[in-house]
Amino acid sequence: MKIAMASDHAGFNYKEQIKTFLIEKDHEVKDFGTYSAEPCDYPDFIRPAAEAVAEGGFERGIILGGSGNGEAMVANKVAGIRCAVCWDLRSARLSREHNDANMMSLGERMMLIQEALEIVELWLKTPFAGERHKRRIEKIEKR
Repeated sequence: MKIAMASDHAGFNYKEQIKTFLIEKDHEVKDFGTYSAEPCDYPDFIRPAAEAVAEGGFERGIILGGSGNGEAMVANKVAGIRCAVCWDLRSARLSREHNDANMMSLGERMMLIQEALEIVELWLKTPFAGERHKRRIEKIEKR
């Protein structure tokens, strides 16, 4: 799977570890930055990653910050993006099954790295349930 990744400084360490995890599982990953733990403005990195997913260059996107909230807000400003803040396995699974989330936002300050890796793995393998949820997705996408 082709996956876009981005973070701010507060999510940088987990981004690097998740990127390695994904590459080891044979996913193709593009890192949109940031490239260090130096303070930065997350929209500078999150928006290009979200735009790349929305344009179809990537099947999914994973973004990170301290809490993941601001990053999700930026991603969701891009038409065609459905970014869910995932804080546990259940929220990750439901974001895919019910909302067909094409991006996920994680908070490095909110969980241990092992939990983040489990969330990523489940999120990537969970399919969209379709049916009644498809109608709702169409309503989200309507302008």
